[in-house]
Amino acid sequence: MSNQPADIEREIEETRERLAGTIDQLLYRSHPKTIARREVAQVKAYYVDPATGEPRTDNILKTVGIVGGVVAALVIIRKIAG
Repeated sequence: MSNQPADIEREIEETRERLAGTIDQLLYRSHPKTIARREVAQVKAYYVDPATGEPRTDNILKTVGIVGGVVAALVIIRKIAG
């Protein structure tokens, strides 16, 4: 590391450029549309195999079973309470 003014100025400029890139990346990652796209892609990957494009029936059936169980439980609770 040299203490020449030109070297110091160059290092400062390089650091500024790296920081600007990092800030831009953080802004992109934290943008609501980016977050929404990432979450939608994650849900799609859970229900559709990205390699083949075919539905993952095991995950779909699990979800249907859970939703059906919750609905049935709510109906039973309403009948008991009402």
